[in-house]
Amino acid sequence: MGLPIVPSNPKIATSRASRWRAGVLVLVHLLIAAHITHWLVTGNTITPVEPSEAMAFTKAGMINAGVIFFAATALLTLVFGRFFCGWACHLVALQDLCRSLLLRLGIRPRPLRSRLLAWVPALAFFYMFLWPLVYRIWIRDDLGRLGTEFTTEHFWATFPGWVVGALTFLVCGFVVVYFLGAKGFCTYACPYGALFSAAERLAPFRIRVTDACAGCGHCTAVCSSNVRVHEEVRSYGMVVDSGCMKCLDCVSVCPNDALYYGWGPIPWSTKPRQEPRTRSPRFTVAEEVVLATAFAVTFFSVRGLYGSFPFLLSLGLAGVVGYLFTVAWQVWRRSNVSLHGRRLKVRNQLQPAGRALLALVGGLTLVVLASAVVQTSERLGDHATRHLRAAYRDSLGVIEEPRRLTREEQSAARRARDHFLRARKWGLAPTPGLARKIAWTTFLVGPLDELQRSATQALARGEAPVEMHELLAHDAWSRQDHATALHHYEAARAVAPGQGRLALHLGVVAARAGKLERASQVLSQATVDFPNSVDILYNAGVVEALRSQPEEAVAYFERVLALDDSRRDARENLAGMLAAAGRFEESIGHYERALADAPEDTETRVLLVRAQLLAGRSAEAEANLDTLAEMAPGHPGLGLLRAMLAESSASAPL
Repeated sequence: MGLPIVPSNPKIATSRASRWRAGVLVLVHLLIAAHITHWLVTGNTITPVEPSEAMAFTKAGMINAGVIFFAATALLTLVFGRFFCGWACHLVALQDLCRSLLLRLGIRPRPLRSRLLAWVPALAFFYMFLWPLVYRIWIRDDLGRLGTEFTTEHFWATFPGWVVGALTFLVCGFVVVYFLGAKGFCTYACPYGALFSAAERLAPFRIRVTDACAGCGHCTAVCSSNVRVHEEVRSYGMVVDSGCMKCLDCVSVCPNDALYYGWGPIPWSTKPRQEPRTRSPRFTVAEEVVLATAFAVTFFSVRGLYGSFPFLLSLGLAGVVGYLFTVAWQVWRRSNVSLHGRRLKVRNQLQPAGRALLALVGGLTLVVLASAVVQTSERLGDHATRHLRAAYRDSLGVIEEPRRLTREEQSAARRARDHFLRARKWGLAPTPGLARKIAWTTFLVGPLDELQRSATQALARGEAPVEMHELLAHDAWSRQDHATALHHYEAARAVAPGQGRLALHLGVVAARAGKLERASQVLSQATVDFPNSVDILYNAGVVEALRSQPEEAVAYFERVLALDDSRRDARENLAGMLAAAGRFEESIGHYERALADAPEDTETRVLLVRAQLLAGRSAEAEANLDTLAEMAPGHPGLGLLRAMLAESSASAPL
């Protein structure tokens, strides 16, 4: 690494460009504030003018303001260089502000120079913008399907809340600048910077030098992008470092006006005037591996942790934690180590600052490991449940017997439950959605107390309230606790009144609990809301039959058969209600149709014989009675039916 720049003239001029740039950045933030205000006032505004919004294009072929903005800035960078980063990026403004405040406190951030970590922005760019496209190609999605979305009512949907936003600014601002350098986030985390950096290498407009350069080093001293300006212009006649953000501070402070921003050849077509000075790497190979490993472990441990760590914040945290782990490694391996002027280790003697650093790294290690357990356990649990959702839905029914889980399904449910419980045990804060996952997997395999505990926790946190009420209702129903079951079904219906399944279950449970009026009220309204639901219509008919309302019951059963002619249960109930109403001929027709579908059904044949006898069709009744006697000679209804037949024959006219 080269020696620090000591200008021949120690008095460096104040950059005029920095004042202009500060004004432009203030204007940018005022425009952002105006955009947010417009959304808050009107409820609808232009979609966010933010590069991250371009993900909508590769994910779903959606063109929005962010896509156009990102494409336009990339094309402009191909010509004019990284002006957007230096003059319009809000995160660059944040880093510059933090650097300025640290300088006033006497702290000069030292840039981190890592070979492995420099690949992070490119990998982040691939993950955000290219991987969705690769995935769509893999699943053979229609890439030609495009849509537009230039206005939105949900402006903040893709942004974090205020607390996480403030934490992001703190970490990606002060913390990253302090440990990784003035543009640490841009260099080692920013996915958009990866594209802009690549475009910058082809830009014909860049910082160039005339023969008036005296090599004083003022340009490098004021550069906040960590570019060795004086070395690059000496070697190439221009700045070739793709980290140059065209802040123009170097041009402004040059005492000989030797630097300028202008058109010319690009670096790939220019041979160096002299071989550039090689700098010794700051980290050894082992230290680079430690840095990259700690970065990767931290990133995958905190990304999405507790539903509160977004992508960019996780990248910033991972960079800082990786650097601290590397410094701790240096403290262990080297004889002398310092950090920002504080001596951590001197001649193999650990200093108080070194002990404090090791204590900090030890605490971070515990936090990262706990986070890794939480994240890994939840992902393993999700993987175990990938084939259980259908079995879970089938287990929530109250009309038919719940489906019994296979051994494989039971094993998967237990594994998933145990993984989710481990994630909760190791968590330092509640994970959104975890209580819900514990509740529904515990519902499948037990124990009961854990189901009730987790479902209650999920309800208290507002997680899937309909599902949790339904779980608790079904559990109470299975234990014959009708009052609790009705309470939870009513609560679920209050949250989601438009769900037909909830209306059906509430009506059926109310009927079986003896609350026929409530069951009739719920199901009759449901038949209006869901007129084509065969199950709702059928159960509404059953409830009306129980309420001794034959006309209403007949109407419901007839509607069922009009929708599904194969429903034998509805046909038999309809036949019974018609017989009860004295409409024997109609009743006989339906019984005969039901018996034709299931000729071995002795109970239906009994009802048919009874209806035929009541209708005075003794000969047909006798034939069916003989058939019944052959099929089930010990049937308990045979005696009564023979007595009815004899009575009918005796009363028949001669």
